[in-house]
Amino acid sequence: MIRMQCVRAVAIAAIMLFLCSFSFGQQQGGQQAPPSQPQGGQQGGNGGAGRQPGNQPTFPDRGIQQQVPEISRPIYLSGSVRLSDGTVPPANVVIERVCNGVIRPEAYTDSKGNFSFMVGGQNSAVFADASVSAPTINGPGPQSGINERSLTGCEIRANLPGFLSDSIILGFRGPLDDPEIGVIHLQRLANVEGYTFSITTALAPKDARRLYEKGVDSMKKKKWADAERDLSKSVQLYPKYAVAWYELGRSYQQQKKFDEANHAHLEAIKVDSKFISPYGELATLAVVQQKWDDVAQYTSLMLKLNPYVVPEIYFYSAVANYNLQNLDLAERRAREAAKADAQHRIPRINHLLGAILADKHDYKGAAESLQTYLKYSPNAKDADTVKQQLAEMEKALAEGR
Repeated sequence: MIRMQCVRAVAIAAIMLFLCSFSFGQQQGGQQAPPSQPQGGQQGGNGGAGRQPGNQPTFPDRGIQQQVPEISRPIYLSGSVRLSDGTVPPANVVIERVCNGVIRPEAYTDSKGNFSFMVGGQNSAVFADASVSAPTINGPGPQSGINERSLTGCEIRANLPGFLSDSIILGFRGPLDDPEIGVIHLQRLANVEGYTFSITTALAPKDARRLYEKGVDSMKKKKWADAERDLSKSVQLYPKYAVAWYELGRSYQQQKKFDEANHAHLEAIKVDSKFISPYGELATLAVVQQKWDDVAQYTSLMLKLNPYVVPEIYFYSAVANYNLQNLDLAERRAREAAKADAQHRIPRINHLLGAILADKHDYKGAAESLQTYLKYSPNAKDADTVKQQLAEMEKALAEGR
């Protein structure tokens, strides 16, 4: 008899460890302007002046004395984003660069829909909230410049849940080329009712907006108490300021004031029920507190408004329904999470799916899911336990049990 209770217990413990490490780690930043002085590398034609000749490889059998590497130089790009009707999108649309299938977030748009950034720069201010499709980042870390040829064929696109972005294809670009690349257009997808921005923002009075912007700036600097103070004043001046309530809730979360955070996000939803970002934060708060009915409720509402969200939301829903013994819905959500996580950033999805399928006596499917989990998370703390469970399943399958 395969010890399914053991599989379930280990899965729950491992999943909770993952969820706690994920919660509240996301912050929304603003656009990062190009630095006044380029960092790293050298501009102009003498960028290699500091190289040591002894470090260059030689190939005497081919008659080549020295291979000179191409120099990485800072390259700046700028442009704007517009909705299909020509209007300016909400601030903080993520601008992504896609090269050879690797997606890298580079900047945010400002309040006028404009963006500018140094390609491959240290754009550490680019974070997503719990509702935004988080870009998959592969390859090397932040760079101080980029090879001029390596941008050829790369795409620059916008990322806003519920919208489809067109792309601007880059050609060969040098550091002295005009950085302006044009306009990226966003078209609203069908079957999406929710927004990652609130329609109440446009009606905010000047003083409330000023306090909101001041509070968001404090959040970027991780000054949570300062952010709480200014955002609280902002919603006092304009109680229907949904996005300010949302950011106030996130400032409370960072200070572990969970009841206050929950209240602020609920106020945001009460003001604007189609503003989806608070639903993601409410689900995250409920996960941390293991309030599975609440997790199931908030993720369900969020997915109804907008199915184009980060895989974590589907994962949260799967975890909640698994704990509530709604195994069919848990399996469906876990499979949707796995589909959305094509780059396997969250191997725990497959671990959870394995536990769900094991509970449903689909041992072949469970074994395949656990194998996928181990493939993409070979050094996990529970890897040995999962291998033991997998071996037991495979033995049972071989014996026809």
